[in-house]
Amino acid sequence: MIRTFLNKTFGIRDGEIYISFLMQIYIFLIINVLLIIKPIVNALFLSELGAEQLPYGYLMVALIAVITTYFYNRWVKQFSFLRVTSLSLLFFSFSFIALGLIITFANLGEWLLYTYYIGVSLFAVITTSQFWILANLVFNSREGKRLFGFIGAGAIAGGIFGGYLTSLIASAFGNVTAIIIAGIFLLVCIPILRKIWSIRIKRLSSYVRAQRKYQDTETQEPAYKIISKSKHLTYLALITGFGVIVAKLVDFQFSDFANKAIRDPDELASFFGFWFSSFNVIALCLQLFVTNKVLSKLGVASTLLILPLGLAVGSLLFLTFPELWVLVIIKGIDGSFKQSLNKAAVELSVMPIPFNIKNQAKSFIDVAVDSIATGLAGLMLILFIKRFDLPTTYITVIILLFTFVWIILIYKLREAYFNSFRQNIRRNLVKDSIKDKPHRKETAIGLTRSVLQSGDEDEILAILDRFSIYKIRTLRSEIIALLDFPSNKVKTEVIKQLYKYDKGVAIEKIKPLIYSNDDQLVQAALSYILEHSSISQYSFFNEYLDHSDPYISSSALLCLSEEISDNQNLSKRFNLEQRIVTRLNDCFINDDELRAAEISKLLLTIANAKLEKYYTYINVNLQHKNPIIVKSAIEAAGLTSNEQYTKILVQYLAEKPYRKAAINALKNYSSAIANTILKLEKNDELNNDAKRHIPTLVRSFNNQKSVKILMRLLKSKDVIIRFEATKALIKLKSQNENLYFNKRRLKKEIIKECRYGKETLDALASIRHMLASDVSNNLNIDQKRELKIARKSIIVVLDEQLITSLKSIFKLLALLYDEADIEVSYSGLMSEVKEAQINALEFLDNLLQSQLKEKILPLVEYYNVNSDDTSVKSQLQIEFMSEYELIRSLLAKRGKRIKLEVLYLISTLKDKSYRTLVHKQTFQKNKEVQEFAIKTLAILDQQKLVNH
Repeated sequence: MIRTFLNKTFGIRDGEIYISFLMQIYIFLIINVLLIIKPIVNALFLSELGAEQLPYGYLMVALIAVITTYFYNRWVKQFSFLRVTSLSLLFFSFSFIALGLIITFANLGEWLLYTYYIGVSLFAVITTSQFWILANLVFNSREGKRLFGFIGAGAIAGGIFGGYLTSLIASAFGNVTAIIIAGIFLLVCIPILRKIWSIRIKRLSSYVRAQRKYQDTETQEPAYKIISKSKHLTYLALITGFGVIVAKLVDFQFSDFANKAIRDPDELASFFGFWFSSFNVIALCLQLFVTNKVLSKLGVASTLLILPLGLAVGSLLFLTFPELWVLVIIKGIDGSFKQSLNKAAVELSVMPIPFNIKNQAKSFIDVAVDSIATGLAGLMLILFIKRFDLPTTYITVIILLFTFVWIILIYKLREAYFNSFRQNIRRNLVKDSIKDKPHRKETAIGLTRSVLQSGDEDEILAILDRFSIYKIRTLRSEIIALLDFPSNKVKTEVIKQLYKYDKGVAIEKIKPLIYSNDDQLVQAALSYILEHSSISQYSFFNEYLDHSDPYISSSALLCLSEEISDNQNLSKRFNLEQRIVTRLNDCFINDDELRAAEISKLLLTIANAKLEKYYTYINVNLQHKNPIIVKSAIEAAGLTSNEQYTKILVQYLAEKPYRKAAINALKNYSSAIANTILKLEKNDELNNDAKRHIPTLVRSFNNQKSVKILMRLLKSKDVIIRFEATKALIKLKSQNENLYFNKRRLKKEIIKECRYGKETLDALASIRHMLASDVSNNLNIDQKRELKIARKSIIVVLDEQLITSLKSIFKLLALLYDEADIEVSYSGLMSEVKEAQINALEFLDNLLQSQLKEKILPLVEYYNVNSDDTSVKSQLQIEFMSEYELIRSLLAKRGKRIKLEVLYLISTLKDKSYRTLVHKQTFQKNKEVQEFAIKTLAILDQQKLVNH
């Protein structure tokens, strides 16, 4: 019950409770100490030296911090993180206890006041920085997003407790007692730190090694150089700096107004303690109930904007009402949001940085940058308050200016943050091969020329095939020279290439090729001569139609049929129809003696002539035993553009040998075939192998109607068609930038696909539960085995459909977002590398809009990252169904393949309660499902008779 509460309320999952509470107690004690020491030291400093000395304190903090950072970074490189942190806690503990003794037995001089004022500032940045580095090491980015809110609540609770404790103890027992208690609290932190290290860091040693394996010479450079080479770290450092400057300016205004209003040191300490604690109460509420939700909804970058925007609004209010109560509000915004929303977002923003760099750079940012910014704030205060003697209300204008720059930097950080995740995903993925560097254009042409001059047949044909969509004039002489190549295939392809050059190129070399006794070469040569020579059409056909060589005469007849679309007089003059009839008669008489090429040419001639009464010859040869003739019949059917062939040609998509021919044939119908395709799909009359190639066909039309048809195919019950449709849409978008894609419609399709994936997971969980808890005691061993096989068959199909559905989701996302970002995310999610999966999830979490994120991330996380985690299952709200509900759902919502598997399961169960469901399937438009449903119904009826 407690686990469920922690999971639902704070997002804490199994195995994270103990470590989360340890981390929370650790930061609770650190901040508790800070909120005890800081009000006391601040009150002593202000009482003895006055608010006008604060700017000098800020400058000294900056100077000492830079020196401290230099030595601290050397210690970090030489000693372990555990040792450095433990020694830091010991040093500050003894220093605070010494302060209590000094106050008791001696007087605090000016230099000691400055020393402890600086020491408290360093304590705040060093110990909290160490804690968050530890948190970054203990938790990954996904865990951090869920748990930093809960853990950060410990810091805020420490602030509340420490502030009120200071107010209580300082009033009742004096400041010394409070300081001694603070020193003892710090000593308690050390065993907690060591416990965290022993139970978590050692278990994650492989992760640490994985992070450190990327360490190179750059990490041995000074921290400021490491930061300057990374846009991510640079923007983070600047954001930290501007945030600190604004905070110090706000703090000065608040302290100055409070000091003028309250003169007694103990009362002033009590005032500070009360308000600091009150601010932390607000921060605690935000942290517990708002932070995680805001981070999930807005992402890291947008969450970072909340604090500067709030301070800007508060400053504008102060310009109107320059009073203490307004400063309390501004300080409240800074104190509440900074320690809750902003702190969690900042710590998450550094997550993508590798640990070895993070340890060095973050320490520098948290200590040096923070302190240097404090010093700059001091300089500004000295300049404006001392030099120009301006009222402190003028500081508000500076605050507004700095918050404006702060907001701009956050927008800059967003893209750098995404880039860091991209780099992490790529770095963590296992590379199967290294991509070659692109060749320069001159090098590519040189290699091509070499292949054309000395390559073999296959190499040359491959080059010519790539040239089929463009021409390179610099290779003209090499291409023409190939007309002397021994291979007739090469010569045929070369002739096709020559159409791209000037009319009549190499005509004298082509004319002799018509006597080559190679059907394809003769056809290509004659077509080129007809198109590119000076000979008239009439002279051409007079010379070649009645040629004694059958290779030439049949090719010339095919050329005639191709020309009549532009000149119908040719058909009458040369008796095209009579010539076709003569050749058809020859085919019936000498069918066994005719070459396949002659039959193929005759089929194409009939198709070009558009003589429907002879289409039966095409119909007959669509069933021919010779694959060459079948391909020609398919091509001929496409040339006719006759509606009777559309369904036949679509079914040929299922057969690999004829698939390319069928796709090319169907292209002749253009987008007019759309309604036929949609009707076949709706009636579930398409073969599974045919389905996957229909979107490719539709894509080939390359127009806006293609997009419309593919979007309609996304509504298909068959996940294969939906996936292929998404692939086709991606290619259409890349090929034609002018096409319009309705983003609102795409979002709806993504959400619908997510719903399909969720239903698939529900079905899988239900049927696996049935397998694990099978209580079919009334069945014999063979029946149980058969039932188990039937259920496992459904699992196999559902698993395949789930994977295909996930692919579809990411393809659709690529239409809404940058395709490269989605591809790298999908690669990371599907990787076996844990860190790649986590980085990909976090990248998507920040990239996607909230509505899509809420649907996609739980689905992906359940499937791929934490499918065994019961808290993830509860987050996705997996629903277990009874077998009857499952079968009813699958029969109602799924396509042919799953329906057949479910009907087989019903026939195995032999349960008559399914009779109504099976009976409905006998009315299915798909004949295969209909026939199997009738057989299943017969089995159930037979079982009913046996029972009677």
